[in-house]
Amino acid sequence: MSEAPGSQASRDPAHPTLIDSETLAQHLGDPGWVVVDCRFDLARPARGASEYAAAHIPGAVYAHPERDLSAPVSGTTGRHPLPDPDRLAGRLGIWGIGPATQVVAYDDSEGGMAVRLWWLLRWQGHDAVALLDGGWGAWRTAELPVNNLRPHPVAARVTPQLRDDQLVTTRDLDAPGGLDRWQLLDVRTPERFRGEHEPIDPVAGHIPGALNAPYGENLDASGRFLSGRRLRERYSDLLGDTEPARVVCMCGSGVTACHALLAMAIAGIEGPRLYAGSWSEWIRDPVRPIALGPETRRAGPLAHG
Repeated sequence: MSEAPGSQASRDPAHPTLIDSETLAQHLGDPGWVVVDCRFDLARPARGASEYAAAHIPGAVYAHPERDLSAPVSGTTGRHPLPDPDRLAGRLGIWGIGPATQVVAYDDSEGGMAVRLWWLLRWQGHDAVALLDGGWGAWRTAELPVNNLRPHPVAARVTPQLRDDQLVTTRDLDAPGGLDRWQLLDVRTPERFRGEHEPIDPVAGHIPGALNAPYGENLDASGRFLSGRRLRERYSDLLGDTEPARVVCMCGSGVTACHALLAMAIAGIEGPRLYAGSWSEWIRDPVRPIALGPETRRAGPLAHG
């Protein structure tokens, strides 16, 4: 999806991680920009589309995290399987996203849904994608314009250039020594990680050896991301000398895990991967081990790079 190697857009995307409301407002109507509303509520799946229909950032298209950004669930997958790359590329093209488009994604859940689109675009080879820092709440607080008009984007043609080195699969973890090869970071709440409270999945707990890194701790009190310096300190404290290329982020279904990947990108930490199946796929096979209680930090080569 990215431009030919060596192009200016692929080397230096204008906004590859975050954008603030004021900057986005200056680009409303820019033909080179596409804004995507990703509001969604797991408990009320129709809410996001309904609220988009009532009011959204002018020109924004709506992406449903289950219909548009996930494949159908099967008996072996997690709750939000990765979409078929060609089908996703077709959807992006309908929204007007071409090779040189600057994409901005937003939601009303502290980035917890919109990060899915941010990661999917990067997986497909498109780096010019940013999250609206503070999301819908920041936009409304700034009293910037909204409307309820459905846009009519000019269709674009895109070709996925998949970066599968950004993924770890259940097969990778199931392989001999798989859990020892990677350092899992589980971004769910501490209560879910420890298995004390599991409101979504049928089995509670976490994958043995995982560390708990709740994604909400990437944010300040206003719901905006911490500075790159503070995020780097956070993940350095969590990971010690573990090489970033051996770090794998997970959650319940591979969506909010992308929040940690964005936070590390802001911090300048390159190389972590996504376990897209995450906890809801891991527990599909009752033979796979689970752990309850607090994390147990590893000792040995993985923990020391």
